[in-house]
Amino acid sequence: MRRLLVALSLLAATLWSAPAVAQARNQLGPLCTTDTTPAEQMIDACNKIIALKVFRGEQLATIHFWRAVGWNKKGDYSKVIADATEAIRLRPSQAAYNLRGSAYYDKGDYEIAITDFDDALTLGPPSGTIFHNRGNAWRGKHDYAKAIADYDMAIKADPKSVFSFQNRGISKQALGDLDGALADINQAIRLDPSLPQPLINRTAIWRAKGDLDRAIADGSEAIRLAKERPPVNIMTPPNSVLISGYTHRALAYEAKGDYARARDDYQATLAIVASDAGSKANQATAKVRLSLVTDAGAPIPRDAPSPTTQPANSPAPQQTGAAPAPSPAPAARGARMALIIGNGGYDHVKALPNPANDARAVAKSLRDIGFTVSEGIDLDRAAMQKMTRDFLREAARAQVAVVYYAGHGVQVDGRNYLIPVDVALKPGTAMTEAMIDMDTIMAGLDDQVRTNILIFDACRNNPMAQQVASAGTNRGIEGASGLAAPTSLGTGATLGAGTLIAFATAPGQVALDGEGANSPFSAALSRHLGTPGLEVQQMLTRVRAEVVSTTKNKQVPWSNSSLLGEVYLAEK
Repeated sequence: MRRLLVALSLLAATLWSAPAVAQARNQLGPLCTTDTTPAEQMIDACNKIIALKVFRGEQLATIHFWRAVGWNKKGDYSKVIADATEAIRLRPSQAAYNLRGSAYYDKGDYEIAITDFDDALTLGPPSGTIFHNRGNAWRGKHDYAKAIADYDMAIKADPKSVFSFQNRGISKQALGDLDGALADINQAIRLDPSLPQPLINRTAIWRAKGDLDRAIADGSEAIRLAKERPPVNIMTPPNSVLISGYTHRALAYEAKGDYARARDDYQATLAIVASDAGSKANQATAKVRLSLVTDAGAPIPRDAPSPTTQPANSPAPQQTGAAPAPSPAPAARGARMALIIGNGGYDHVKALPNPANDARAVAKSLRDIGFTVSEGIDLDRAAMQKMTRDFLREAARAQVAVVYYAGHGVQVDGRNYLIPVDVALKPGTAMTEAMIDMDTIMAGLDDQVRTNILIFDACRNNPMAQQVASAGTNRGIEGASGLAAPTSLGTGATLGAGTLIAFATAPGQVALDGEGANSPFSAALSRHLGTPGLEVQQMLTRVRAEVVSTTKNKQVPWSNSSLLGEVYLAEK
């Protein structure tokens, strides 16, 4: 970006040498068009120049561009996009397309960002900066191969591009190449030891390797550097480095069992103002993890022994609303864990006959292939919340986490909720507070070092429809059929890397409970879960085909994946 700004600065210099209103322009021009000017002063100066109404065309485009730079420093990406769009309308330029693409990236709109970076490269000449930024957008879409290809081009253009080495390392880590990732991150640190960002990324690599002491050391040094010398790069979202540093160090402390320091770091994360999608995702995770470690009892020993796995042929442990079972033993790193809940016996809405059977069938299939399973049937709010929180807490040390829920579910204002059996859905009340927020589960598992498989057969109908309809125009919430596609963690961030989420039917559609002992989806799922050597997405494809056939095209299961490689639930 720096080179693109230099080109715009040369153009800006010609503006202030023109005659009319020379004195005002000579004062305002450098403030507006110097990238080191503080954001408020830059925006104010550009506003006053635009108000003069003496510039048009290419000159006015330059002013709008620099005002967009000012908005970018403040993290106001909607205004960045508006000013960059006006600059492009007046005179398309590489710099304007790149800046607007970067703003879309920071908002989490990766497809649009890639289009802008493509347009910038089309205008030419080839730019390592733009290849790097497009690589970031591909990485945001979890297309790590394309991201690495773009970072390769950026490094070819500038072999000392610290952030291209860093982000290529992040992409390699996402593909499971921890050694390759470590080599790239180490090179970034060698090129500039004063930068905190590569140290934060190395924190995540050490955590993935299980070297928690090194993870904590790198996280601590990154936080010190970020405080000592806050990043001045205008393309770095405000506060994003500190938020990331505290989050990753907190996850390392939690994995080590040092809950007190983890709490301190999660609280520090949440105390900082976030502006970009990545920071908001980190805060969503921090919020959930903070509540979990705050409620936790004795810390988990660093080298905790493996829990005793339930034998495959023994009865399934269950929870009900009346008698919650004790929390499972702490999970050893590398464990495979599952949370299975089936709610059918509802007190206040139509009961469902099959969720209990579905949950038992899926739980058995997972136990048979070596998962440690926490299973609950017909849970009230207290029991469901406790079981979910216990699972999220213990899954922090697991390698693979599976969540399966069968029962009533609902979307409210685009967010998905799972419904305990004792919830009384009454119009005009805060109904969502009595339900389990799916985003909370997703955020609690989003820590970049685990494979998460979340499966929801919770679209069978919308029990809120009648209550919401009777609430009239003054209702505080809106309900809709089925579940909403979970494109976010409730804060604008995309679905976390390493996660696959599957619905029994397409978003917004209603699934069938079935005429037999199981729903069509869960019957197919329990049959295929234990197939040896079947990759999980291939497994879901078989499930989808079977459900479509069984329901005569009335129900089409849906899934969305950001998995970082092939995942086999049953060993080859």
